[in-house]
Amino acid sequence: MSEAIELYVHIPFCMRKCLYCDFLSGPYDRVDRERYTKALLQEIRYYGDVLNHPRVRSLFVGGGTPTWLEPEWMEEILCAIRSTFDLEEDCEVTMECNPGTVTEDSLGVYLRAGVNRLSIGLQSCDDEELRLLGRIHDVNRFYKTYELARRAGFSNINIDLMTGIPHQTLDSLKKTLKIVTGLRPEHLSVYDLIVEDNTPFHDMYIFDVVKRQAGQPTEVLPDEDTELAMTLMVEDFLEKKGYHQYEISNFARDGRECRHNVGYWTRVPYLGLGAGSASLLHETRWSNESDLYRYMEACEKLPDLPASESLMQGVSKLSRYEQMEEFMFLGLRMNEGISLEEFEHKFGAPCTGIYGKTIRDYRNQELIEMSRGRLFLTPRGRQVGNLVFEGFLIDRN
Repeated sequence: MSEAIELYVHIPFCMRKCLYCDFLSGPYDRVDRERYTKALLQEIRYYGDVLNHPRVRSLFVGGGTPTWLEPEWMEEILCAIRSTFDLEEDCEVTMECNPGTVTEDSLGVYLRAGVNRLSIGLQSCDDEELRLLGRIHDVNRFYKTYELARRAGFSNINIDLMTGIPHQTLDSLKKTLKIVTGLRPEHLSVYDLIVEDNTPFHDMYIFDVVKRQAGQPTEVLPDEDTELAMTLMVEDFLEKKGYHQYEISNFARDGRECRHNVGYWTRVPYLGLGAGSASLLHETRWSNESDLYRYMEACEKLPDLPASESLMQGVSKLSRYEQMEEFMFLGLRMNEGISLEEFEHKFGAPCTGIYGKTIRDYRNQELIEMSRGRLFLTPRGRQVGNLVFEGFLIDRN
């Protein structure tokens, strides 16, 4: 490929699954972790050859908890990627970690292997809120992890936070924001808690979810008005502390935006490695086998064609309309929105010609604005972003 791509590597291991988590992850034993590492190395080499060692602009190692994998195996994975793919000189290499899962030695291994951005899953600075989420750490463990990372030499750190936690209040959230911004990380991601099906959270709080959906008062989960107030407070607080919002859930100091995530929202081609990972190359989308053991079996048979076919699930070529839809609802997640000129250049038709009525309606409702050749969500539009995005689905009837 001549165009630079992004790489995502999934490490599905963690010490213990959090109560709200529906990701492909779990506390697998050492035998499975070693077998998975070897299978992943096979997949890395396979795609390096098939794609002719493409240039890579960013690499993101997520999970699970990547730092729960043995550091020497993670180093082997990262070195295999560097020797198989052509990482650009300024390639952003992010690794997720949870507090308490790193040491001075392991952080040194990651740095030597090329990791230059660390993403720490804190979620809250309230120990009771962390307990209710089923997290493995407390606030003191987070402090120690953050201090270790700085001492090791990490100069680009993201911290994940969460709103909508059971019993969370505006005061407890503000306390978390004060503590975290006092540490001056380069980036903050602030996500709303979503109660997913087939998680312990769903069974524990289903009555609150039903009440909230019916517009009734809730007992444990913050209601919709409180969640909205939390969102507005986060945006205002972080702006005053020098973090500009560049996407619905992401805030950064100048020049510290996450290149990898911006690539997703602007539809840079990406390759997902590891069980359950998603890919988008040549406008073709697919996901890897999500069953850990079937994934490993398929990788162990590579480069045989039948093995690659069993590895890739749901392969589909995106239609022109599907590409338009993604261009709109991914690009509109970013505060700068989408370029009308770029839309027309890419699709050979003006955006206002395809989405004229939707744009007019949303402008009248003050959900989107148009200025200097760009279309972007208003602050009010960001608050109901998912509903706005639905308006850009094209009726094919």
